[in-house]
Amino acid sequence: MKLLFLGTGTSIGVPVIGCNCATCTSTDPCDTRLRTSALLMFDDGINVLIDCGPDFRQQILAAGSPELEALVLTHSHYDHTGGIDDLRPYCKGNRHFPTYCTADVDADLRVRNPWSFAEKLYPGVPTFDIRDIRPMESFDIAGHTFLPLPVMHAALPIVGYMTGGLAYITDCKAMPDETLRAITGVDTLVINALRHKEHQSHICLAQALDIIRRAHPRIAYLIHMSHDIGPEASVTLPPGVHFAHDGLLIEINQQS
Repeated sequence: MKLLFLGTGTSIGVPVIGCNCATCTSTDPCDTRLRTSALLMFDDGINVLIDCGPDFRQQILAAGSPELEALVLTHSHYDHTGGIDDLRPYCKGNRHFPTYCTADVDADLRVRNPWSFAEKLYPGVPTFDIRDIRPMESFDIAGHTFLPLPVMHAALPIVGYMTGGLAYITDCKAMPDETLRAITGVDTLVINALRHKEHQSHICLAQALDIIRRAHPRIAYLIHMSHDIGPEASVTLPPGVHFAHDGLLIEINQQS
């Protein structure tokens, strides 16, 4: 299976509006980062979207507007859910778009997007078949098993996902032992690394590298980065660890 990084930036993206730092003025396209999201593409043609932020329309057009089977959400913050209204082309023919999330995210979506859940729907609004999930309880999407991985985003419990040989974790500040055990030895680990200095709700680069060291995946990619990380080529990473960038397509070795 493959993973396409649709966006690899933090909540305000890179470049930051009004900023003239080295990252925000970089001419390296890898330093331009939309809000974090990814497209998981299984070998049987099933495509699953991971998060749907406010840049979704731009991201999915750049990806060629592929068919989507479902959406899995990590949490309800705007930079991860702000684009769900743009899923309306995937709701044609009265399709209720399958969306997997925890109960708190389900509740937030209904408040923030009431037009999609109204008793009398306005013609053309996107509609969703929300399927509540729980941490560490596996679920199935079109024959593919997903395991929600609990992590803490400051005081907010959120989830990452593990499927096949991939563990995808974003917005982590603290990782429970059960999640570390689950991802240990995984083929491909994707994890957030906001900046160099510590942050109140995200792990920093050094903390991300420590998790990678303890989990020892075959390969790891860093996401959800701010402009404080610096221009792409300015940081030396350990072998087998890479900065992801928007549009990067990677191959994941399947694991049973």
